Amino acid sequence: MEEDPVADDNNYVGNTHDENERDSKRLRVEEGDYDETNPSVLTSNSIQLYEPPRNLSFDGEEQQEQEEDIIRTSSLSSPTMKLTGHKGSVYALSYSPDGECLVSGSFDMTCLLWNATYDCVNFNVLKGHKNAILDVKWNKDSDFVVTASADHTLGWYDATTGERMKRCQGHEGIVNSVDCAPSHSRLLISGSDDRTARLWDVRTRGDVGILEHDFQCTAVAYGLDGNTVYTSGIDHLISAWDVRSGNKPGQDIKRKRSFGAHISSSSSSNLIMKMKGHEDIITCLSVHPKGTHLLSNSMDGTLKTWDIRPFVPDGKRRHSKTFHGASHNAEKGLLNCSWNKDGTMVSGGSADKIVHIWDELTTEELYYLPGHSGCVNSVIFHPKENVIASASSDKSIFVGELAC
Repeated sequence: MEEDPVADDNNYVGNTHDENERDSKRLRVEEGDYDETNPSVLTSNSIQLYEPPRNLSFDGEEQQEQEEDIIRTSSLSSPTMKLTGHKGSVYALSYSPDGECLVSGSFDMTCLLWNATYDCVNFNVLKGHKNAILDVKWNKDSDFVVTASADHTLGWYDATTGERMKRCQGHEGIVNSVDCAPSHSRLLISGSDDRTARLWDVRTRGDVGILEHDFQCTAVAYGLDGNTVYTSGIDHLISAWDVRSGNKPGQDIKRKRSFGAHISSSSSSNLIMKMKGHEDIITCLSVHPKGTHLLSNSMDGTLKTWDIRPFVPDGKRRHSKTFHGASHNAEKGLLNCSWNKDGTMVSGGSADKIVHIWDELTTEELYYLPGHSGCVNSVIFHPKENVIASASSDKSIFVGELAC
């Protein structure tokens, strides 16, 4: 004859009637009451038995109901997605201005085009370069992609067909950076290790203007008005240039090409100003969505903003704010920086494998996002949704929503 099991210190004796009931290890309350205020608790004269709430169940259907209750803030199929396909480190990312596509450039000498919504499907591959792709940008109409490569050239690709429409040659060193004019769909600027920044019109052959530097040029950016460009390099300085060269807008490009004129750094009429503040190589420049400020990332471990409006309270103090937390390592990579769609947040690449996002107003770090297993080379914001994308030396791309 089997003995009845004795429960705990409450001296409650469980009545077992058969083997199945004992194996299930479920205690009964023969004369218990149901507490309507807390359905998960059954009450008896001297005992409370706890049952897990239904919403904590691991049942597949109930889990799906929980996921459906989550408030989504984007058109992505999942809050966070990992994109793979590159065979080498991913150095650069760029969202198309219309927010429909994402392009990534890699050490594997290719660019991959991705849908920026739902499942982020890879729909095209851009090929043709003979060395790593270090930077990528979309033109303002979202129909062409320009690439900067270590093979000393730029590529101009049709984003629909994937065909390379033009190969821009002229640099004599690695092309580190490229940017498209926000006011014209066919004008470009590039910066190179040959100590020049070059202006391009893809409708003509060769460059249409040269900005000569004393040192290698590592970063370039077009001003919002399309008349000013910003360059920086290993001299730790940011230079602003007027690319109109004293001519009426629309005539300067043609004149420079016709007469073969170069814009020299010794020409005070073209060099507007220089901004000093960083203590190491500047790796990237990015203009505020409203064109009022410039963001820079540097190997000194900081990101800085600069007031680039024509008139400021103190014209000698263009430096605005400094953001701390990111890092660079011995690889000396050209890590990017970027603004969100309304200029309230900034971010940039970091060698600590973390995506850092700061509040622009207070310089406080808002997001500290781990996940990558290699240096984060590029972080960009979606132009219309509350989404970020990051690229890393671990050959992967993460796309995800930012929590509100």
